[in-house]
Amino acid sequence: MTAGAGARGETGGSVFIEELTWTELRDQIAAGKTIAIVPIGGTEQNGPHMAIGKHNLRVKLLAGKIAAALGTALVAPVLAYVPEGEVDRPSGHLRFPGTITVPEDTFEKTIESAARSLQLHGFRDIVFLGDHGSTQTGEEAVARRLNRLWAGKPARAHAVVEYYRAGEAGFARLLESRGYPANEIGTHAGLADTALMMALDPALVRTDRLRPGEGVNGDPHRATAELGALGVDLVVDETVAAIKQAVTRH
Repeated sequence: MTAGAGARGETGGSVFIEELTWTELRDQIAAGKTIAIVPIGGTEQNGPHMAIGKHNLRVKLLAGKIAAALGTALVAPVLAYVPEGEVDRPSGHLRFPGTITVPEDTFEKTIESAARSLQLHGFRDIVFLGDHGSTQTGEEAVARRLNRLWAGKPARAHAVVEYYRAGEAGFARLLESRGYPANEIGTHAGLADTALMMALDPALVRTDRLRPGEGVNGDPHRATAELGALGVDLVVDETVAAIKQAVTRH
């Protein structure tokens, strides 16, 4: 599946800003596509069986589906670098090759500047979608700062944490309702994580290595694309509803 699959608008134009020319983008904004989704990924280890770019590929593909469902949104390029700890005192995922970290203030300044750039060019609602747990509070803090800055202007920032919650706790509850135990579902590179990736881009999963291992929380051996598709639908549906509600309040 390519990143653009399922993410084409009614006119056949891409929902991904990086695939548009500046004149095409100008015209799409003028035509009413005034929601900008800022997808936030993360570059980290995902066990021996799943590629390091999981968060980045996943959030782009899901953001594309969400934008297509909304019909009034476009997707900014993915931010691939997020806080993962301190290089001088590596812990957690940073102990594994491929994990890349940035300081919290650098992360927040980056998404704030990106949002201000998007608002400058006519977007009215800037939506942060974070695929990584470490970014949720930062996204909320930046949204609050931007909304103070934009007071009196026809623009708002939204940290839509429902996206992350649906993909984590929401999908876990769905899998538990189908009989999968929590210790198999896991919280990182386990059944849930792996199934989502299989549904979105199976080329990033090494199916001959689907077993518990170092860097894995859970057990991915029963993961399938069919299970992952349930999670994809859940994330898209709940996020679309949350964005519509946020924009309506604005």
